[in-house]
Amino acid sequence: MRLAIWATPGGRRSEITGVADGRLRVRLAAAPIEGRANRELCRFLAETVGVPRSAVAVTAGASARRKTIRISGIGVEAVGRRLGLKVREP
Repeated sequence: MRLAIWATPGGRRSEITGVADGRLRVRLAAAPIEGRANRELCRFLAETVGVPRSAVAVTAGASARRKTIRISGIGVEAVGRRLGLKVREP
């Protein structure tokens, strides 16, 4: 499954702050230096949805705030539940 993310690096802690413009907003406790924020985003999402770190990858927007994330090995409904979101099937 793919997630549209709006990442805000440099926060005190990593947390989901809501949804805006169709993107999940995530504050990250890492600076946007040398890929640290991307690694923290993948680690945080993997831990939050309960999949291995290797199942989460940034597929677009590696150097931007708007990112696309791929999560493998879990369904849309399960991810929605674990992130506390209402999921709409396409």
